[in-house]
Amino acid sequence: MPAGFPPPEYPFEQNQITEEGFQLGRKLFYDGKLSADGSISCASCHHQIAGFGTFDHDLSHGIHNQHTTRNAPTLANLAWQKAFRWDGSASSVEEVILGHIDARNEMGSSVFQVITKLRSDSLYPNMFKKAFGTRQITIQRITYALSQFVLSLVSGNAKYDEVKNGKAVFNLAEQTGYDLFKSKCASCHTEPLFSDLSYRNNGLGLNPAINDIGRMRVTGNKQDSLKFRVTQLRNVLMTFPYGHDGKIASISQMLTHYESGIVDGSTLDPLLKNKIPLTAQEKFYLQQFLSTLTDSSFMNNPRFEEK
Repeated sequence: MPAGFPPPEYPFEQNQITEEGFQLGRKLFYDGKLSADGSISCASCHHQIAGFGTFDHDLSHGIHNQHTTRNAPTLANLAWQKAFRWDGSASSVEEVILGHIDARNEMGSSVFQVITKLRSDSLYPNMFKKAFGTRQITIQRITYALSQFVLSLVSGNAKYDEVKNGKAVFNLAEQTGYDLFKSKCASCHTEPLFSDLSYRNNGLGLNPAINDIGRMRVTGNKQDSLKFRVTQLRNVLMTFPYGHDGKIASISQMLTHYESGIVDGSTLDPLLKNKIPLTAQEKFYLQQFLSTLTDSSFMNNPRFEEK
């Protein structure tokens, strides 16, 4: 629990994190056995170097060189979310895990195939026994172990956090950027998670190659067309490209989008109707502040690496 964070949303009373469960979850996270042909693991789309998002890919990849229709979001601080995926279509971490395993254009497998593979492995039965008390390998135990690992991916030790905790100070450029951020960005990217976790149309427009209408796919409500979850900004300089479809290549381009590239529409967020006026100097200062959200200890933590 980083200082200043709200209470987590995940029901830990149902799945308490243990060292044995964490170790099992980490092994599963990096194991291609979860996919049909062994080529794709969770880590294939969630790279530690990118804050456990997709590094330098617009759309996440699946088996047989397939692509999904969305950019893989980062996994940092999932314990504070109530819903998951860009459109909020999953209500739990476990549901997301099962969805990735079953998706034809992602892992293309099934939990029953995965269970068969893990049961015949020389290490997994004993690891499940250490984590859950018996050698039995079940769907629930697989998802619970993976959840224990990804829920442990907590990022809350950036320079920003040190400043908030009185252990560091912003330089002039960072402070100027922080003041700009609070006046121009914080309505949606609220501290300390740097997202209010709402669903908004940020003016990126419809990508005709994908035709992803966002939250409307879940609710069926036309007022939710092109609305996607407000992404969290921790480690944001390391998680490019940006947007639900990864079509924004850099932070500079994203700031320019908000300044002059917003596509108007009936569901465009009211806060963006007049765009966000930004000078070149203000964009510079904002990037200086955003750099203070980079948590190097998180992205270089050997505990999260493949073993």
